[in-house]
Amino acid sequence: MTNTTLFQPYTLGPLTLANRIVMAPLTRNRAGAGLVPSALAATYYAQRASAGLIITEATQVSAQAQGYQDTPGLYTQDQVDGWRKVTDAVHARGGRIFAQLWHVGRVSHVDLHGGIAPVAPSAIRAHTKTFVNNGFADVSEPRALEIHELPGIVEDFRRAAANAIAAGFDGVEIHGANGYLLEQFIKDGANQRTDAYGGSIENRARLLLEVTAAVVEQIGADRTGVRISPVSPAGAISSSDPQPQYDYLVEQLDALGIVYLHVVEGATGGSRDVAPFDFDGLRRRFTRTYLVNNGYDLELASARLAEGKADLFAFGRAFISNPDLVERLKTGAPLAALNPATLYGGGAEGYIDYPALTDARAQ
Repeated sequence: MTNTTLFQPYTLGPLTLANRIVMAPLTRNRAGAGLVPSALAATYYAQRASAGLIITEATQVSAQAQGYQDTPGLYTQDQVDGWRKVTDAVHARGGRIFAQLWHVGRVSHVDLHGGIAPVAPSAIRAHTKTFVNNGFADVSEPRALEIHELPGIVEDFRRAAANAIAAGFDGVEIHGANGYLLEQFIKDGANQRTDAYGGSIENRARLLLEVTAAVVEQIGADRTGVRISPVSPAGAISSSDPQPQYDYLVEQLDALGIVYLHVVEGATGGSRDVAPFDFDGLRRRFTRTYLVNNGYDLELASARLAEGKADLFAFGRAFISNPDLVERLKTGAPLAALNPATLYGGGAEGYIDYPALTDARAQ
């Protein structure tokens, strides 16, 4: 047991975080022309800079990586310049911010790619939806990636990580969770390959590990995190062997020296019922910062911290409607409810107009 609290500073690699509360990545579908972060994004993230660490909305590493309408990228100079405005605004308020890098793989739609099929480890359609043409639609049938294409995807992540640092980010998080491309390779419900990237536990982990090694080589292990979701069915993903698969994967990620491991416990945005999966076993296998996510409130996070079960705690939707979430948790103030109608797409409403406590009291 420890007397440490969520509100005390924490050392993450070369960074000092103001507290142990992390703003989880939250897709908001508000990027502008060229998939550049909108002018409102700098305000949105700066309003939430009191988080110990902000992890941005998932940001695609290439045009091929896009799966949802109006999500930002990090592969053009205009996008880098747009993100620079965000990082400058967050740093001006004393915050720390990592970019989450993703490739959606099969969770996409032909209308986002000029009629071309999305890519996946195997040509297996996901029974899930994406946000496109201002509404939700079934994802499209993917094509299987050829083995000669995979080095290019590794390179896309490496280049996006370099762009993130050029844009002023403190580091990056590689998105290996929630049913997107890197997890599609990991889990055998989506990966039925027979080459070096399919079949065995080691082969299915290969692409994520190659991406991580490339990013570490590019920007340093102390600026690289990875997110995983071992048992979440998000994106209609499934695995017949999650425990040995993720025990191996986490050991390999630890060996690469990454600064943190971000673990979604249970179903993304849903149940925390994780039995029979042993998440504590992952914690024992990872020797640096262990960040957890899914259904955490102040009471649960404080208890898990006291037990030494995790180091950092990610809060998602609560940060949307409570830009000053840290202060509200610290003082016991009530949390504002979010408006589901303004979660995805649109402009300022439901994005930068949720008041902080001081503003709400003044009103």
